[in-house]
Amino acid sequence: MNGAGDAVGEEQDSSAAASAEAEEVAVEEDLDELGLLAKERDEFREMAQRLQADFENYRKRMARQGEEVATRLAADLISSLLPVLDAFDLAQAHASDDGEQSVEGKALLQARSLLLDTLTKAGLEPVPGSGEPFDPQVHDAVAHAEDEEGAGSGPVVDEVLRAGYSWRGTVLRPAMVRVKG
Repeated sequence: MNGAGDAVGEEQDSSAAASAEAEEVAVEEDLDELGLLAKERDEFREMAQRLQADFENYRKRMARQGEEVATRLAADLISSLLPVLDAFDLAQAHASDDGEQSVEGKALLQARSLLLDTLTKAGLEPVPGSGEPFDPQVHDAVAHAEDEEGAGSGPVVDEVLRAGYSWRGTVLRPAMVRVKG
């Protein structure tokens, strides 16, 4: 009986060993699967972070482009109002030539002042005029006068023929000037 009991004991031992080995293999498979799942999770997290960063960049780019379009449209609107200012300037020059101002002349000057104040608050600035050094970035020389004093340090604006304006640092229209020097 001893032999049969030993055979059963050995069979149980080998069965237990096989079971332990199968359990070990199952644990290793579970660990491998967990490792794969963790790797997949990390890949998804990285993809979500990249997607979120891309969206933030897109949102910022769209906001910047919207601001640029609004600025360009405002500059176009202000540019289209510059001939109105020119007409007011001509009316003012004509009214001051006559000496006395009529009620209509005073109203025109007041309207010009209101329009110019409103545009100035929005960022419109006149280009520097008479007596300033000539700057080709903001002046358009259409006439040249001889300098009576001789050669100076460079051309100087002698007379402004049509006012120039810049808006928020960008020249909308250069001033038409006569230079001397």
